[in-house]
Amino acid sequence: MSRQLLLISTSTVFGTQYLEHAFAELRDLLGATRRVLFIPYALRDRAAYAARARAAFESIGYGFDSIHEAASAKAAVEGAEAIFCGGGNTFRLLKTLHDLDIIPFMRRRVLDGIPYSGASAGANMACPTLKTTNDMPIVQPASFAALGLVGFQINPHYLDADPGSTHMGETRETRIREFHEENDAPVVGLREGAMLRVDGDRVRLVGIAGARIFRRGQEPVEARPGDFLEGLVGS
Repeated sequence: MSRQLLLISTSTVFGTQYLEHAFAELRDLLGATRRVLFIPYALRDRAAYAARARAAFESIGYGFDSIHEAASAKAAVEGAEAIFCGGGNTFRLLKTLHDLDIIPFMRRRVLDGIPYSGASAGANMACPTLKTTNDMPIVQPASFAALGLVGFQINPHYLDADPGSTHMGETRETRIREFHEENDAPVVGLREGAMLRVDGDRVRLVGIAGARIFRRGQEPVEARPGDFLEGLVGS
């Protein structure tokens, strides 16, 4: 399998510009790629979102096209050299991909080898489903099934429980354990600044923060930048 993925917990780390913390990894992923196809469907104002993303990619030397400006979304995917899927509301993003019927096209192109990167909701899209998103279901997609580019789930923006907090609601760990009461797929809790680099069947944690790996019936395992995870999460 020739997958080349960069799955980013968040598009903006405190004190940096949009995607700035991921520029080095994006350059490594994209290499000699000339243009990137942007998927802006997670936000309502697609034009403003595309303008922001265009400035980021052009600043590191890549041409940029937004799928919402294309005459045919399917043709845009078929002609893409690389895909970047932006964050926002995961339900809105997935609903639009289902409505446009482009999930099979995106999946085939990426599994054939074109680079795919996504931040937050865009990282969720690489998973089998959106079931480990943090977002409210503001719209209803036809299915929870996402691109299925990897065999594990991601919880972006993962937050550790604060032992000094008086908050009595569910923690992220609690919600992921609830997921595993009904589902088998491993879950990677990606902290802010953490990213997953998938190269074929190899999965490596990169970036400036760690992650927690949750597997059904097991205690969570800590991972640090530089660690290879395929033995923990499958591929």
